[in-house]
Amino acid sequence: MNDVQAATRAWWRDADLGTRREIEVPGGRIAVFEAGEGEPVVFVHGVLANANLWRRVVARLSDRYHCVTLDLPFGAHTVPTPGADLTPPGLAAMVAGAIESLDLGPVTLVGNDSGGAVCQIVATTRPELTGRLVLTSCDAYDNFPPGFFGYLKLAARTPGATGALLTSLRFLPALRRLPIAYGWLARRPLPRMVTDSYVLPACLHRGVRDDLLRVLRGLDPRHTLAAAKRFGAFTSPVLVAWSERDRFFPAAHAERLAADFPDARLEWIPGARTFSPEDQPDRLASAIAGFVPQRAAR
Repeated sequence: MNDVQAATRAWWRDADLGTRREIEVPGGRIAVFEAGEGEPVVFVHGVLANANLWRRVVARLSDRYHCVTLDLPFGAHTVPTPGADLTPPGLAAMVAGAIESLDLGPVTLVGNDSGGAVCQIVATTRPELTGRLVLTSCDAYDNFPPGFFGYLKLAARTPGATGALLTSLRFLPALRRLPIAYGWLARRPLPRMVTDSYVLPACLHRGVRDDLLRVLRGLDPRHTLAAAKRFGAFTSPVLVAWSERDRFFPAAHAERLAADFPDARLEWIPGARTFSPEDQPDRLASAIAGFVPQRAAR
């Protein structure tokens, strides 16, 4: 694959995500995708993923809801944000800024993986923007990042290490199936087009790679623990839709989240690992649809 082909694959986003546009948020610009009409549901991915994570869920919900999927600067994005605050609070400010820029009002915020940690910060610092919160398997409490992926933080502090890792994933796609990459995040290997869109942006663009390094260096449980102290003040409804077979995010955290929010319920997603939007899109979409009321027809 030459650089032109790789750039095309890095840019690719599934058509089911809807119309792409770029918007201004604190720290720079990000791409967003919009599909459907109705109550706004905003989807947030995690590190080394992008909007494509949610493509199969959006395809099942956009006939009833206004689905907005963000492409955040988590290292698999296409719009670099030089100089932006990419700590977890800075990323949360970007999500809040996107909601405000799109004039969505209170939304249902849906997060996965490290994006779920960002959603917890948004909900507890900008509760007026979060009418409902859905947390799929994600970082929480002292698990940010999970210990198994601690090597990513070490690599981000070692000159050249992250670039070498990404280069190996670019030219040896089979490595993406290893547990240290995407292998344990889903039950089956992710489609090549999807993993290309996750791996190639930071390989091809120095600005994207620099964003990724800043994100990785900023991951720290002090941010999720600070958010957890404010859970009791977030009184809007919360759905904890947790994967039963998750290898990185413990079931005890799902139960704790459901207990710590005043108005929360826990629903298990069977047959799914961390990337439940990949493993069980029907089940996850059904859980979200059962949680978010549809806007009454005029």
